[in-house]
Amino acid sequence: MKAIYNILTLAGVAVLTTSCFNKERPNYQFMPNMYEAVPYETYSEVPTTVFKNGKEGQIPAEGSIPRGFQPEVYPNTPEGLEEARLYLKSPLTAEEKEKGAEKGKELYAIYCSICHGSKGDGNGNLVKREKFLGVPNYHDRDLTEGGIYQVITYGLNSMGSHANQLTQHERWLVTDYVLKLKSE
Repeated sequence: MKAIYNILTLAGVAVLTTSCFNKERPNYQFMPNMYEAVPYETYSEVPTTVFKNGKEGQIPAEGSIPRGFQPEVYPNTPEGLEEARLYLKSPLTAEEKEKGAEKGKELYAIYCSICHGSKGDGNGNLVKREKFLGVPNYHDRDLTEGGIYQVITYGLNSMGSHANQLTQHERWLVTDYVLKLKSE
């Protein structure tokens, strides 16, 4: 008799649990993210902004900074350039400079030699074609590593900034290579 009650109770519980089930719309989901897609799908619309040049871009989070960004020590002013010439020193160790010498030479050939020449004499292709005039010869100038780095970062006179093309580490490698050209 007890076995019959157990069977009837089990059957009753089974009927109650399955009677509310709707195959078209389940009642509860334990982890909904496992069943439904996360809101950002490939090629879907996301909040964007249109910049002055007409290009679109996703708006960065407020107060965020780019990954790996370190602010420059001296500002982009004539006073900042003078301070950099006097006080800014390369953070690269002698070992890093030795390992990065070839990379510095490559980067110089890509970004600098077109104006400054492969030997730093101020006779690059653009100067020979008279596109730019008055490009300095490194041998005639009083150069310091801080001043070179600051000029590469912010630009000076006709030379534009290379901060967007070169990382801080790469700018220091180019600075080291320019000092080697000056000493030759």
